[in-house]
Amino acid sequence: MKKFFLIMSCIIVCASVFAQTTNSTLTIFSEDGHKFFLILNGTRMNDKPETNIRLQNLTQQYYNCKVIFDDKTFGDISKSYLPIVDANNPSASMDVTYKIKADKNGKQVLRYFSSQPLAVTATPVIPSDVVVYNYGTTVPVTKTTVTETTTTTQGTTGNVGMNVNGLGVNMNVQITDPNAVQQTTTTTTYTTTTTASTPPPAAVVVSNDGPCAYPMSNNDYQSAKASINNTGFDETKLKSAKSIISNNCMYANQIADICRLFGFEETKLDFAKYAYQFCYDRKNYFKVNDVFGFDSSKEELSRFTTR
Repeated sequence: MKKFFLIMSCIIVCASVFAQTTNSTLTIFSEDGHKFFLILNGTRMNDKPETNIRLQNLTQQYYNCKVIFDDKTFGDISKSYLPIVDANNPSASMDVTYKIKADKNGKQVLRYFSSQPLAVTATPVIPSDVVVYNYGTTVPVTKTTVTETTTTTQGTTGNVGMNVNGLGVNMNVQITDPNAVQQTTTTTTYTTTTTASTPPPAAVVVSNDGPCAYPMSNNDYQSAKASINNTGFDETKLKSAKSIISNNCMYANQIADICRLFGFEETKLDFAKYAYQFCYDRKNYFKVNDVFGFDSSKEELSRFTTR
């Protein structure tokens, strides 16, 4: 019976510990100012690359984290079970910071930087270059800025009484004494600004049938397409197109449009094969077949994509 009560007591204690929910904050910044996308538990947090991101209202103690750089030459950083917790007090709300830096081999890595208990009741003063998101909610983000005003006064204001034709007159006169001691007053004003800076309205979940976490934006794609089209010969266009897509994933219909910029069937097929590895929605790659004039080219591409 004693053993039974001991086991039940342990279960109750453990349940009470795990039932406590933290409300922590995570900041990740690039030491060298490289822009990046941040993905937590498979969901992309920011809809455009940033150098310094702060996430509020984190309720879990650990997250699977991935950093995808805007510059694809840096590669990606993946961290499983990234701690947002104090090991000695798992239920405490923490303000944790990690930094992205280059290791001794020049590779970008994610490293612990600092942590402190989160002052829940206080409104933190956040630098203007930090982009703030509320994780998993649409709660507006509140930022506080500090403005200091300094006023220097000299002289005194006196009340002077005068009697004119039997009428008493009181006047306030500013009397300035050049030898008087100056008085300096500094006023500090805290201004709270509420913005609608939240994660994208529809969370972008990293789940697709290709190797890419996200496709290039439409504006970037249009610029890339124009750049490729401005080159003269098919061979030059092909080199330019391969260089662009190797650093920017595209949709299948975008790849098809790029293929249409080439004049020769052979060049179209060459690019279509190369681009397949960088296609965001591979299940729609059949759309690329429409650019070919010969059935043999369509069959060769189909064999390439199904092997």
